[in-house]
Amino acid sequence: MTEVARAGRSAPATRTAGLAAWAVPASLALALVGLGLSIYLTVEHYTAPGSLACPVGDAVDCAQVTTSAQSKFLRIPVAVLGIVHFATMLALCLPMLWRRMDRRLWQARLGVAGLGVLFVIYLIFAELFIIEAICLWCTAVHLVAFGLFAVVVLASAMADPSPFDKR
Repeated sequence: MTEVARAGRSAPATRTAGLAAWAVPASLALALVGLGLSIYLTVEHYTAPGSLACPVGDAVDCAQVTTSAQSKFLRIPVAVLGIVHFATMLALCLPMLWRRMDRRLWQARLGVAGLGVLFVIYLIFAELFIIEAICLWCTAVHLVAFGLFAVVVLASAMADPSPFDKR
């Protein structure tokens, strides 16, 4: 008998029914892509700032964006925050965690994805109105964050709420 069962509580329910089949692979793929892009941007930040493989045009200037004051938040490079965000989302989107019917876990997944999108909205605002330049690598990260948020929201909305713990 498990410790949880001896304590008088049932183990968290798991399920596969009701979870959209595309949710797990889509969320994992997006989290991995976002993590990869964030790692690339972090390596570039620390090894050769402003040397990203990025075309420079009227509105596109990755070096200007990634070396601006807005490229750091509380003195932490935004790319490092991207690694933290996507690594956390990768963990929260593991198949075994998608199947757990612990309401707090599902809320955490939605919350972390939502925080990522809110931060991305700030970064887009900064690119357009403060820096007045766009970084194509950053835009790719932004799109991945929005996509991951959309997958999490849709999968959560489509899930059958009846098996969730009522704690």
